[in-house]
Amino acid sequence: QAQLVESGGGLVQPGGSLRLSCAGSGFIINTYVVNWYRQAPGKEREFVAPINPTGAWTNYADSVQGRFTISRDNFKNTVYLQMTSLRTEDTAVYYCQAERGHSVSWGQGTQGTVSS
Repeated sequence: QAQLVESGGGLVQPGGSLRLSCAGSGFIINTYVVNWYRQAPGKEREFVAPINPTGAWTNYADSVQGRFTISRDNFKNTVYLQMTSLRTEDTAVYYCQAERGHSVSWGQGTQGTVSS
């Protein structure tokens, strides 16, 4: 069954770092735009960052600009989200989404918690 699998979430102190991974399972994501979203408790899902299929183009929400970096390794069929200088307000479930035309797939999410 084709799906996306996120991993790398956990508990970290403010100022710390986490690296999230989004791996394609059962399908190749090399030709897909991949986006990271997050959803904090009681809030709507927020768009975080996209990356195009080659990795040459990326963009970031203002709230994470300069602290998060999205990248991909197409040989490993994986997209990453490196998160640094984490703040308590970054606490959320992080989801990856792969899209190509009308084809859209979501992962199950991974929890990232920033707390002292």
